[in-house]
Amino acid sequence: MKSLCFYFEVHQPCRLKWFWPDKGTGGFDRYFDNDTNREIFRKVSDKCYLPANRTILELIDTTCGEFRVSMSVTGTLLSQCESWGEDVLDTFRDLAQTGCVEFLDETYYHSIASLFESRDEFIEEVKEHRRAMTQLLGVRPEVFRNTELMYNNSIAGSAAELGYRGILSEGIERVLGSRSPNHVYKAKGSDISVLLRNYKLSDDIGYRFSSRWWEEYPLTADKWADWASRSFGETGNIFMDYETFGEHQWKETGIFEFLRALPGEVHDRGLRFLTPSQTIESYAPAGEIDVGDFSTISWADNERDTSAWLGNDMQRRCFEEAKLLGPYVKATGDEELIRIWKHLLTSDHYYYMSTKWLGDGDVHSYFSIHSSPYDAAVNFMAVIVDFKEMVFTRLQGTE
Repeated sequence: MKSLCFYFEVHQPCRLKWFWPDKGTGGFDRYFDNDTNREIFRKVSDKCYLPANRTILELIDTTCGEFRVSMSVTGTLLSQCESWGEDVLDTFRDLAQTGCVEFLDETYYHSIASLFESRDEFIEEVKEHRRAMTQLLGVRPEVFRNTELMYNNSIAGSAAELGYRGILSEGIERVLGSRSPNHVYKAKGSDISVLLRNYKLSDDIGYRFSSRWWEEYPLTADKWADWASRSFGETGNIFMDYETFGEHQWKETGIFEFLRALPGEVHDRGLRFLTPSQTIESYAPAGEIDVGDFSTISWADNERDTSAWLGNDMQRRCFEEAKLLGPYVKATGDEELIRIWKHLLTSDHYYYMSTKWLGDGDVHSYFSIHSSPYDAAVNFMAVIVDFKEMVFTRLQGTE
């Protein structure tokens, strides 16, 4: 392996209120819990976003720009930064100005709109995110990552048509066969490069870092760099949630010390850090990735498909209700109603309804206000029913 490509997903959703009819408020605040969202945003900012951003800025400075990473910041998080965290937004701007952090595009609402039969809503949200990145961070991304790395040939084709040079996804064996994820690939049917996550090396940090049951515990930067240096291929694509630093893995686990030590250990083994765009420029595609148009993959759970969001009847019913309501919401021409509807497509709402407990249960319930997936589904449907009445009342008033 010659280089490492680090990517971080930076996201917080707008969580729903526990909803009861006749709440007495209208608009966005009728359905979304700003108090809880503000509290969680500030907690995660203090534990993760601020210290992690500052650490990366220090590493870029101390390595004279050799340390490079990439990240995508969802529109829902950017809007929370504007409302409650200008200090956080300023550190993202500082990262953008270094030239060593590549910011990626995605759907503004971190939504599952790419699973609609039509691509119209998906494309709208990607363009909205592109505008936000330019306005708030002064960048125009050239690489795309879909929500939760959801990917198929059609999604890749849409990203290519929007002008992106590359797209990120999961390095799953049922797609790769005997091939390694440690190469640049080309999407079938479109001229766009594909970077696939090395999920083992990524999850060693993101999930197993502080796990005392793990036979490799404790994980140190030199041990991890050894593993990376012995991996076959040109690029190790290390993708994870940004909340790994300080939130999923608390400061007390030594995760920030690990991050600070990593550039030196990687450099000592003859590896370099590249952004996704640099990786695409540096290596020719080693082959083609074919995921079909209807067998979407993702980076979620052991199955790495869409079952984390649409795996049970509750999730599918809620998704269908939201999807079918879309044309009527847009017909109102009411920007507030459209904003509410788009936030109802955020993947987290459907993730909270997942009944795939076993080893993934703690992940599915993380940051959820609901005590069970059944509560999450009942609450979401109560919101949809009330919102639907509001939409059709508005339509009747405009006839």
